[in-house]
Amino acid sequence: MTIHDATTPATRIRFPTSPWLLAGFVVGAIIAVYVQLTIIPLDTKVFGLFENQVDLRVYRQGALHLMDGQPLYEAPMLRNGLLYTYTPFSAIVFLPFAWLDVPPAELLWTALIFAALFYVIVASFRSLRYRVDWRLLIVSASLVCGSSLLEPVRTTIWYGQINVFLMAIVMWDLLRPDGSRLKGIGVGIAAGVKLTPGFFIIYLAITRRRQAVVVAVGTIVATMVIGFLATPGQSWKYWTDRVINSDRVGPTDAPSNQSITGALAATFRTADPNQVLWAVLVIVAMALGMSAACVAHRHGQELLALCLTGMTATTVSPFSWGHHWVWFVPLLVYLVHLPIAAWRAGRTRLLAVTLLLPAALYATVFVWRFHLPEGAMGFKPFYATGMFMRPFPDWLEWFSSEPYLWVFGVTATATLILWGPAEFRRSRTPKPAPRLDRSPLADPAPVGPRR
Repeated sequence: MTIHDATTPATRIRFPTSPWLLAGFVVGAIIAVYVQLTIIPLDTKVFGLFENQVDLRVYRQGALHLMDGQPLYEAPMLRNGLLYTYTPFSAIVFLPFAWLDVPPAELLWTALIFAALFYVIVASFRSLRYRVDWRLLIVSASLVCGSSLLEPVRTTIWYGQINVFLMAIVMWDLLRPDGSRLKGIGVGIAAGVKLTPGFFIIYLAITRRRQAVVVAVGTIVATMVIGFLATPGQSWKYWTDRVINSDRVGPTDAPSNQSITGALAATFRTADPNQVLWAVLVIVAMALGMSAACVAHRHGQELLALCLTGMTATTVSPFSWGHHWVWFVPLLVYLVHLPIAAWRAGRTRLLAVTLLLPAALYATVFVWRFHLPEGAMGFKPFYATGMFMRPFPDWLEWFSSEPYLWVFGVTATATLILWGPAEFRRSRTPKPAPRLDRSPLADPAPVGPRR
């Protein structure tokens, strides 16, 4: 098994120092900020970037209910009917924001989202063996601005959602060396707040990191115990009933349900997709995504493996809002890295191809504003974001209705095509001495032209 130790200084490479390249990132960031300010004006009631924060308000209300001894799951948290869907332990985590008034809580939460995005991007580059210097910090800050125009990220900021934080915790945990005794604790904490990150335990299991599995499971159990100690009745209700009640999250046939259930609902025009067909497709998606993640892990592409695992989890989840797909952010970093790796290795033929990959991802998951000046759903004007919320020609609906599933499928398939044959040959021959993988899009050794 070839694993690059991201903490080894000898393997660090510098981000290219070309002033034109760095200037390009900065100019791109300025353009992204301008587009963000104009695509939906910030002062637009409800739909402005900082004019909603409804999910954060639900989190606060859950914490307030916990403080006051009120039930978490019997009634809506707000007048708009939104329910509390997270674990009892999560209400404890949200307590500091309940202690603040709404405006400072929203300001702090939003600032922390941007800080978490910056951390995720820097950690992604660091896992790819880049030195954390002023060049990388400039590029990372620029990508934070650029990533704010990805629908999952903008919607996260707009709703005041938590998924960026959970992703940051998982990445902090799983990008550490395997020798860490507490590896798995971040996965356990994230899953203790929201169940979806628990999917990474499957990834740890199939990559044979048993100690991390034990730590992750033990941490989840600890969060459950804490929840029971804080609110026994609500914990019992959640773990025996609410945990399997996915219709509390949203209607299955919502356009923003970017999961297999959403795809089936859109394809067959039904709010109740066939459960047998859903189960079959879930098994296929898990086999595709997790085998690709395992292959990526074995070839030293740990960041790609984590992205694949995160996307697999959102694909097979009973309901996945667009903002659940924040794993596109580290995937974008990985795709930005590929042309740099190709250039450093002198693989000029691949350079043009790899330059198209981040652009293709960005175009697919861009905010793609849909504006109805006459209004809709009780709002005038009405704004929606995401390719799946816009009307497209019928001949493109196969892609536009579920674009995020296509990103997952293409990424997983490409990973298996690139490294799968080598993995198959390795399994049928005596195990060779460890070496650096030399497949076209692998993380190359720092050779070739550099500045």
